[in-house]
Amino acid sequence: MFVDNAWAMSPPPNANATGFDIIMGYAPLILVVIIFYFLIFRPQQKKQQETREMIAGLKEGDSVMTTGGIYGTIAKIKDDVITIQVADDVKIKVNRHYVAGHKDTVEVDKA
Repeated sequence: MFVDNAWAMSPPPNANATGFDIIMGYAPLILVVIIFYFLIFRPQQKKQQETREMIAGLKEGDSVMTTGGIYGTIAKIKDDVITIQVADDVKIKVNRHYVAGHKDTVEVDKA
C-alpha cells in the first residue's frame, strides 16, 4: 500500500540528475546563508569591533555611561577595573566591559 506511494515520489529510473540540477537544488539554501551573513552576522561583527575599540581606548577623564545606566567620569583605570566618579567624593568600581558608551555618546552634567 505505502510502497506504491514511495515509488510515485521518486524520479523515474532512467532520469539522470545533472550537476546543474544539484546546484539549483542547493541554491535557495545558499541564498539564505548569504542573506543572513549580510543582514545579521556582518553588522553584528562590525558593532562588536567598534565596542572592543571603544573599550580599549578608554582613558582617565573620559565621560562614560555603564550598562546599568550610571553616568560618570573615569577617575582611575587598573587592568579591567575602572573607577568612575559619579559625584563629588562618590566613586564606584566597575569592570571595563560594563562601559556602554563614552565621550561623544555621553553628556555628564557637572552640577
